[in-house]
Amino acid sequence: MPPAVLNILNRLGLNRDLALAASVIAIIGMLILPMPGWLLDLGLALSITIAVMILMTSLFIEKPLELSAFPTILLIATMFRLGLNLASTRLILTHGHEGHGAAGGVIGAFGEFLMGGEVIIGLTIFMILIVINFVVITKGAGRIAEVAARFSLDAMPGKQMAIDADLSAGMISEEQARERRAEIEAESGFYGSMDGASKFVKGDAIAALLITAVNILVGLTIGITSHGLPIGEAFHTYTVLTVGEGLVSQIPALIISIAAGLLVSKGGIKGKTGTTLGDQLGRYPKAFGMVAVLMGALALMPGLPFLPFASFAAAAGYAAWKMSQNMRAKAAREIAVAVQEQAREAVVEQPISQTLALDAVRIEIGYALLPMINDDQREPRLDDQVRALRRQMATDFGFVLPSVRIIDNMGLKPNEYVITIKETEAARGEIKLEKLLLINPGGGPVGMPGELTKEPVFGLPALWIDRELRDEAGFRGLTVVDCGTIITTHLTELVKDNIADLLSYTETQKLLTEVHKDAEKLVADIVPSKVSISSVQRILQNLLSEGISIRDIPTILEGIAEAAPLTANLTQMTEHVRGRLARQISASQVRGEAIPVVTLSSEWDQAFAESILGQGDDRQLAMAPSSLQRFIASVRETYDRLAQDGEIPCLLTSPSIRPFVRSIIERVRPATVVLSQNEIHARARIRALGTIG
Repeated sequence: MPPAVLNILNRLGLNRDLALAASVIAIIGMLILPMPGWLLDLGLALSITIAVMILMTSLFIEKPLELSAFPTILLIATMFRLGLNLASTRLILTHGHEGHGAAGGVIGAFGEFLMGGEVIIGLTIFMILIVINFVVITKGAGRIAEVAARFSLDAMPGKQMAIDADLSAGMISEEQARERRAEIEAESGFYGSMDGASKFVKGDAIAALLITAVNILVGLTIGITSHGLPIGEAFHTYTVLTVGEGLVSQIPALIISIAAGLLVSKGGIKGKTGTTLGDQLGRYPKAFGMVAVLMGALALMPGLPFLPFASFAAAAGYAAWKMSQNMRAKAAREIAVAVQEQAREAVVEQPISQTLALDAVRIEIGYALLPMINDDQREPRLDDQVRALRRQMATDFGFVLPSVRIIDNMGLKPNEYVITIKETEAARGEIKLEKLLLINPGGGPVGMPGELTKEPVFGLPALWIDRELRDEAGFRGLTVVDCGTIITTHLTELVKDNIADLLSYTETQKLLTEVHKDAEKLVADIVPSKVSISSVQRILQNLLSEGISIRDIPTILEGIAEAAPLTANLTQMTEHVRGRLARQISASQVRGEAIPVVTLSSEWDQAFAESILGQGDDRQLAMAPSSLQRFIASVRETYDRLAQDGEIPCLLTSPSIRPFVRSIIERVRPATVVLSQNEIHARARIRALGTIG
């Protein structure tokens, strides 16, 4: 090739825009200027090459957007073929009377080889190609592109919102969000363009029919009138050339239409087409086995040829066997990899920090109770009940219970459970998973069949009954409890008893900085300038230990801020905070319309006041043991008498002695509420039930 031509080609290769512009100009030139036969052969060969290249590219791309320029390629390829059609028509009509080589070697070869010299056969093949291209492939590809464009456009707002949500949540960066938005826009534009580009192929097929008809009719006219050919020879010559030209142009058109169909139908497939289809079809060896059986049956049917069906039956049977082998080998490899990973995890030494870490609350269960957490069909599950308990504790006490860990313990009895608080066993019990626990609120026998037992939470007499007796027990007014409720009730009581210990320094920090963000300014003013986090923790523990909710953190912090300049004694600060919470405390103790109370006599009030020695943090109660015994006995006698009447009153004392009275009462009657006069709200009504004398 001359150096000048090589230089031009190199420049066109480096400047792709210039190459495209030159190609379009060349196509326009084909529409205007006549082409020699050798150049037409070159153009037709190039058309077939381009079509095959587009088809192979469509097979190997992994997603449609990798060939987003396909509509443009389709337009240029269609223009190129139409230019070749016009050039070939010019040669056929001009030199058709010279014989089959008048329009170049390619058209003549297609006319002779594919038609076998028979005009009717050639016309039939040509019409079939037109029908396949226009009615089947192009129409289907166009419909897929139309639906995909519509769905892509309708889904765009939702996809955009999903990207914005991911960006707001910090799951993706701004750059990733821009890339995903651009991809969505490109996808919508691509399917819209493909919907329009499918019209090019339809128009190409119609143009091929018109060009064929024109070439045959005009060729006959010219051959007979201008060149004096006999009618039969003229019809045969011009028809062979025309149909040959139509076949040469329709085969690339059909190939490109198939490529378009593959491209638009690839929307739900990830990866290369061949690999993806092979992976998906290869998942079901039973399907190939059924095909082998059916083909074998057809091979044995009389009248049908044996060899074709038997060959495909053997091939399908071999494919099914090979796929089964591959699936077994893959499963074995996955198991081996899993075993190796487990072995590596077992070899890895557990960090010392994890070994020393304590579970604040833990439930250990025997193996027979595992369905309570593993069985998705069981309602309610134990872990769901524990989560509900944590929410209830947060509502009732303003305290976020640490996560409760539920594990199996092979050292326990099959139906046994153990609840630990900070790695120390707090309670244990034994339940029957497939039965229900029946308790008679009024006491006495229940008159139902079952296994006698004791309720593990409070030690009440109870009965294990079959689940079928639940409705009957309900009709009798008896209490029926499932196993999950037994464990969560037990856990609730233990948490209430140990709630102050569960409020750690870390939990206090979270409570102040994360849960109650509305009190952020108040916290900043108090901690650490007036009190430390440890002091706040201790005051909150004092409140929780007597069952007072700490949900109203702002009021508690205001009370601490008021008391801090006056005293550093945490007990006195707690008493001041209790006074600020008078409305809440009084409301929690109302029974009916008033607060039932028992007061201290003036003698005991004076005795306690005189027995308190020291100042500030050194204050302590120094009452004679005999006096303490008499006081305890008097309290028991009074409360036992009121309990017979169904009354559970509060013990009302003066503010200065309340903490000391509480410290004595909690050892003998921990459930008794001790209030000071400052904790009775101004609008609360009280009902005096007696005096401890």
